[in-house]
Amino acid sequence: MGYSRAVVKGDWCFVSGTTGYDYATMTMPDDPCQQARNCFRTIFAALKEAGFAPADIVRVQYTVTDASVMEAIVPALSEAMGDIRPAATMVIAGLIRPEMKVEVEVTAMRG
Repeated sequence: MGYSRAVVKGDWCFVSGTTGYDYATMTMPDDPCQQARNCFRTIFAALKEAGFAPADIVRVQYTVTDASVMEAIVPALSEAMGDIRPAATMVIAGLIRPEMKVEVEVTAMRG
């Protein structure tokens, strides 16, 4: 399967759906809020490497496994997004592994 964490096309950066793994320890926390924090840590690192900033995010899709997960991740979303107000979509769906409770995908644009 072909895969890139992020793809840059001109002034656009497309960051793949990112789950809540802690890549320093290669573990998945049980807490959905911590999973969401890990999602954004990974996403922001990919954006930085590609020459983008969190403020460049114009679109975000949140995928959660259950509506109750949304309530649990609100603190992490507030911390990560702050004053950023991208177009957003929330989807409830199964994820590829049962321990995954949240996945975040973003699109960023500079200029």
